[in-house]
Amino acid sequence: MKFWKKGLGSLWVIVMVILLVACNNTDTEKKDETEDTSNNDTSTEAEGTTDEEEVTIVYARGVDTTGANEKLVAAFEESHPNINVEFREMPADTGQQHDQYVTAFSAQSAEIDVFDADVIWPAEFAQADYALELDRFIEKDNIDMSAYFEGAVASGKFNGKQWAMPKFTDAGMLYYRSDIVEEPPETWDELIEQASKLQGEAGTEFGYLMQAAQYEGLVCNAIEFIASFGGQIIDEENNVVADSPETVKAIKKMKEIVNSDFVPDNILNFMEVETETAFIEGKSVFARNWPYMQASAADEERSEVVGNVEITTLPKGDAGSAATLGGWMTMINRYTEHPEAAWEFVKFMTGPEGQKITATEGGSAPTLKALYDDPEVKEASPLFANPEFVKVLESAVPRPVTPIYPEISDIMQIELSKALAGEQTAEEAAKNMQTKIEQAVSE
Repeated sequence: MKFWKKGLGSLWVIVMVILLVACNNTDTEKKDETEDTSNNDTSTEAEGTTDEEEVTIVYARGVDTTGANEKLVAAFEESHPNINVEFREMPADTGQQHDQYVTAFSAQSAEIDVFDADVIWPAEFAQADYALELDRFIEKDNIDMSAYFEGAVASGKFNGKQWAMPKFTDAGMLYYRSDIVEEPPETWDELIEQASKLQGEAGTEFGYLMQAAQYEGLVCNAIEFIASFGGQIIDEENNVVADSPETVKAIKKMKEIVNSDFVPDNILNFMEVETETAFIEGKSVFARNWPYMQASAADEERSEVVGNVEITTLPKGDAGSAATLGGWMTMINRYTEHPEAAWEFVKFMTGPEGQKITATEGGSAPTLKALYDDPEVKEASPLFANPEFVKVLESAVPRPVTPIYPEISDIMQIELSKALAGEQTAEEAAKNMQTKIEQAVSE
């Protein structure tokens, strides 16, 4: 009996041990499952979404008066029935758009998935961790980035990564009176020669117009001069390189033109509006402006030069012709809960079908080179059918790609204005830009 009691007691202990081990294993498995779930961020979870699951993404952009945006979204939803796109209209003012995005993204809000961005924003938004890097999507879908204009791609690249896809583009170009000019100038020196010689022909008052007031337009003009002579402000490795012989030479050429007798006496107050008004009123032989002025010059109700205007690339310096890049990119919010769906929409918008809709319905210039051979795109605008316009876009260069672009622009505006007004030399302007931009970048 004593032996039986001992055996029963031992058996009871063995059973209890087995039960405890089983409970512990169950708890561990549950804990592991919980940890696995909590460790999945929203991106990973969303990327696991199947094609059959229906999702809604929010696309934000400025006011669209053309109706192209609605057609773009409709075409996308038709080809992607599981992805719904909700459009959020942002303020028409670019600065207000920028500030609203910063407010939302700094709070890590996921309310916006995809948004359009000015070409000067990508580096800032990348540095601030507001944007999702796109390289893995580009590689996965074998997107050929060389199919886009080089300058447009460069505007969305920062620290070796692509943060934005080029959507539509803009660039500075040279307008000239075809009833006065036989062959447009190829170099800045030829421009100076022709502007001086032809001033006064056919009732003109001026030889050349540009944007020389102290604002962003001055920076755009300056970048064109500087790049045409082989200079830069900030290079691809984020080094400040403003104080160079090339930049000094470019500023000297700008000063020569601004202080010439063939520009208006108040050229230091000229912005785009003043340039456009004077040119379409028939007051100048040449003018530097953006593509939009082509339509103004052809408007019979406003223009005195209808049928007598042609375009070409801006004059060459020692390194060739350069046009400052404008336009818009498309980006993805880093905090989106649907990165895969967001990318599908970005890929469609900035791909051939999406850009064709934007061009033919909205009049925006494509960033894909091949679309300028498309008959329907050519028919949409005389500009798109003009080989000279394609040359302009091929020569386009971005403004300094930096997270603190507004501050860099302010420095450039001040120093360049002083140089053009004769308050300092080109050498001093380049040196001051170098010192002040280096200080701003290091802060």
